[in-house]
Amino acid sequence: MKKLGIFGLLVSCLFVVAACGAKNDKVESKLKIGASPTPHAEILEHIKPELKKKGIDLEIVKFDDYILPNKALNEGEIQANYFSTVPYFELQKAENGYDFENIGAIHLEPMGIYSHEIKNVADIPKGAKVIVSNVPSEWGRVLNIFVQNDLLTLKDGLAIDKATFEDIVDNPKELVFEHSVDPTLLTAAYENKEGDLVAINSNFAYEKGLNPVKDSLMIENEDSPYVNIVATKAKDKDNEAIKELVKILHEDSVQSWIEKKWGGSIVPVN
Repeated sequence: MKKLGIFGLLVSCLFVVAACGAKNDKVESKLKIGASPTPHAEILEHIKPELKKKGIDLEIVKFDDYILPNKALNEGEIQANYFSTVPYFELQKAENGYDFENIGAIHLEPMGIYSHEIKNVADIPKGAKVIVSNVPSEWGRVLNIFVQNDLLTLKDGLAIDKATFEDIVDNPKELVFEHSVDPTLLTAAYENKEGDLVAINSNFAYEKGLNPVKDSLMIENEDSPYVNIVATKAKDKDNEAIKELVKILHEDSVQSWIEKKWGGSIVPVN
């Protein structure tokens, strides 16, 4: 009887250990990610329930500018961010020495050129003033829209993200580019009619009720390299929670939801 009692105790212990092991198969984790309010944070909110099923508790920190999300990531205040384009990401790494990793491209927010008065590209007047952001990595992006619409010619062999206003070789309409405005203030410049044309990224346009597909005079092509990515520190590139987040963002159901919600003006990238 005594031996049976010990045997029973051992069996009970084995059951407890097995139960504990089974419980730990699904490791609860918390992922804190920085994002622009629109569309990034909205997309992340949409997938929170799916991540929760995977044992990942997603906390979203919203940033209204382009500088703080990378600072917060570098200082460990967040574990990842989702806001920047590839060219801006690379520029920030080079300028600040950030040891970051691109974990995956998620979507493209086409840059649009907006105007209150001009309704057709052919009607752009000579000497028109074009307001552009003060972010150098976006200058080539804007210039390329004008090139695609036969309004400018740039030096041969330039990568889109490397072009600057000094690379213009032919400007038949004598367009005047003003590139001193913070990206967050471009919609205000448009509303105040500070320029004949204003280049606005889709996330800021949407916040002001502008639909890039319907409301812009010209819009960036979908083959643009300016895709928005999820980024993290290089040492965290294999973080399972971050990899799972990117995997879910690439699911067909999520990408279909993005296309439907934003009417095709936010373009998913797989």
